[in-house]
Amino acid sequence: MNQNEKIQILQDIIKMPTINDQEDQVANYLKSLFDRYKIPSHKVEYAKNRSNIVAELKAGNGPVLVLSGHMDVVSPGDESTWKYPPFTAFIEGNRLYGRGASDMKAGTAALAIAMMELKEEGAEFKGTLRYLGTVGEEIGELGSQQLTEKGYIDDMDGLLIGEPTGYSIVYTHKGSINYTVTSKGKSSHSSNPDLGINAIEPLITFYQKENEIMKPFEGKSNHALGRLVHSITVLQGGNQVNSVPEQAFIQGNVRTIPETPNDAVIQSLMTLVEEINTSTDCEVSITIDYNKIPVDSNRDSRLIQAARQVVKDKHHIDLKTIGISATTDAAEFSKVNRPFDFMIFGPGIPALAHQKDEYVEIDQYLEMIELYKEIIKNYLI
Repeated sequence: MNQNEKIQILQDIIKMPTINDQEDQVANYLKSLFDRYKIPSHKVEYAKNRSNIVAELKAGNGPVLVLSGHMDVVSPGDESTWKYPPFTAFIEGNRLYGRGASDMKAGTAALAIAMMELKEEGAEFKGTLRYLGTVGEEIGELGSQQLTEKGYIDDMDGLLIGEPTGYSIVYTHKGSINYTVTSKGKSSHSSNPDLGINAIEPLITFYQKENEIMKPFEGKSNHALGRLVHSITVLQGGNQVNSVPEQAFIQGNVRTIPETPNDAVIQSLMTLVEEINTSTDCEVSITIDYNKIPVDSNRDSRLIQAARQVVKDKHHIDLKTIGISATTDAAEFSKVNRPFDFMIFGPGIPALAHQKDEYVEIDQYLEMIELYKEIIKNYLI
């Protein structure tokens, strides 16, 4: 495959506006490419117009290495503020602009192309190379959850996710918990508040006491990820200024570390809500909307060693191994009941994710394809 074809593939999938939906466009496109290279593949439907794509190359007994990238993107926001329209995949010099250019259609395409070129070149390796293109990563890691539950990674020995890292390797990241606390009271005219039950008041108590219950967790730290962080991000209640509100809710987010298990944090939040319920006339409840565990792995795993060696041989660069606060599909894949090597390594600039004028450097995208091929061959020996 020549360079122009590789660039065109990336442009083609960036032009597909898979904004938290419609990933079938990319899945069908990639399947047609896998078919062209005679790589067995199939789609795994998640919902209408939303399918994961699975492709596989087998070469006898050996490790199972999974390559994974998500096919959805976040909204571009106000498109008129972009330098170039976000779904035109415009090229200016060495930059390819577009929503998803860095996060993460460049990585998704590069991993697939590396697999296709290994097949085309007749590369020799031992084991299984499996590609998983996922839906809904940006809104809950929906595809990775489905594929994990369906057993697609039950035999996985190594996982390489192509999220943007530049020339760094991510081996660990924080978990994430989103929750909603709802309070139901009784409305009344504000001139007679004693006739009502103000639904906002228990939420103020929750806000004040949440800081206290988080202190034991905040006292722990991870050498790569730092400390747990939490934020109250939404507070809504009432309909108009002269009525006592009968309903209100508060929403928060907690970014966890391996030393602060999600289950323990969630139990503390639920216990707090139970305590508030005993001292209020309101009905207070909590819902866990999003629960993604932190991901930790061996920073010197054989997969990371393979990547570091390949980059050192080609570029004389010692790759840094780092942790990040964002969550990825690895949070769902990590629920498989077996140990595995793990790393995130992909083209793009992490700081450009979800930003306007997102772009990827074309040279880095093309180079990453070559690096992927060497890493795969190094690992599957």
